[in-house]
Amino acid sequence: MTLTLVRAKQPGAAAAALARLAENRRAAAATKAPAAAAPPELFLPGLDELRRAMPNHIARSSLFSPVARGPKTLHRETVLVTRKDAVVKFWGEQLDEAQADVWMQIMYEARTRPLGEPILICRARFLRAIGRHTGKYEYAWLHRTMKALSFAMLVIEATSGDKPKLYVGASGALHMLDGFDYDDIRKEYSVRVDPRWRYLYENREFALIDWTKRLQIRQGQDMAKTLQRLVATSDDIVQRFRLEWLKEKMQYRSPMRKFKSSLDAAMKELERVEIIAAGRIELSTKGIEQAAWTRLDSRTSYRGSVPLASGLRSGRAG
Repeated sequence: MTLTLVRAKQPGAAAAALARLAENRRAAAATKAPAAAAPPELFLPGLDELRRAMPNHIARSSLFSPVARGPKTLHRETVLVTRKDAVVKFWGEQLDEAQADVWMQIMYEARTRPLGEPILICRARFLRAIGRHTGKYEYAWLHRTMKALSFAMLVIEATSGDKPKLYVGASGALHMLDGFDYDDIRKEYSVRVDPRWRYLYENREFALIDWTKRLQIRQGQDMAKTLQRLVATSDDIVQRFRLEWLKEKMQYRSPMRKFKSSLDAAMKELERVEIIAAGRIELSTKGIEQAAWTRLDSRTSYRGSVPLASGLRSGRAG
């Protein structure tokens, strides 16, 4: 007679084997697929509650301009006015200086979250932070601006010494805002910023805007706000720009004589809030009309010497 020996299994042996198998699979997966990199954050030296930042290629371009109220130009692959070292193509509604305030404040608040993750924005607090009052009209305006910024799309190509330096937006749409949602119960926005925007700020290629002084600029002086952003793109103490280029950059359609008058008023406004000194229109050595001024270092000027134009207490978010 043949006897068959059967070895009794120890209690829990099967469970232990399955646990070892699962652990081996997890270890193998970890070696094959390394963990995804954490979303980048927007860390900008010098950015604080008193300053906002804008990439130089944006600040120098005609993307944001002191255009009049009313129907705006709708751009479709328009090459914007900027310096020779960049080509900026734009799709969307012409943006103005008030919308520039919104975008700079959003990018300021984006510093608290990894880029691409939702940023929660209380609309009342946000409006106060950009020097505006709260109310039905202002809330509707902010919502329209959120839509305009989400629709606005760019392709940016920058060079350095005739060599490619930066190319953003060609392989996928780069929007001013990657999108937003609005919670009508909480009265707050959830806004997303495309992580690729960090490339526009790299190597300190951004202008720091004195926010307190910007809020001191009087209403109706959007051209002064445009000049403030332009002044901040350069560390040169004495700055000069051709009138024809400035007029085109600002999308100013009236005759040159009217532009000169508006430009003179804008320079006087920047002198009043101590951003520039000795603003003037002069002839270059080649006989070309240009605007010139002396940039004042905001770090050495007296803050708060001029009241806020809006009548609000502060542009600080809180």
